[in-house]
Amino acid sequence: MRLIVMLILLLFVAAGIVLGALNADLVEYDLAFVHFQMPKGAALLAALVLGWLLGGLTAWLGVSSRHRRQRRQAARNADSRLPADA
Repeated sequence: MRLIVMLILLLFVAAGIVLGALNADLVEYDLAFVHFQMPKGAALLAALVLGWLLGGLTAWLGVSSRHRRQRRQAARNADSRLPADA
C-alpha cells in the first residue's frame, strides 16, 4: 500500500514539474492594490493549493459544526433522562 501511495505521489510531482516547465512564461496580475508578475505554472500551483486549503477548511468547518450540534443534542438527551430530585 505504501508503495502505491509513493508511486502516485511521484506521478503527481512529475506532472507538476512538467506543468511548470511547459508554462514558464510570465503573466502579469493587477489586483488593484498590488501589481506583480509570476510564471503561469506557479500561478496554477498557487490556485490549486489555495483551492485545496479553502476546500479543506470548508469541509472541516462543516463536519466540526455538525459534530458540535450532535454533542449538544446528546447532552440534552442525557440530561432529560436523568431523574429529577424531589
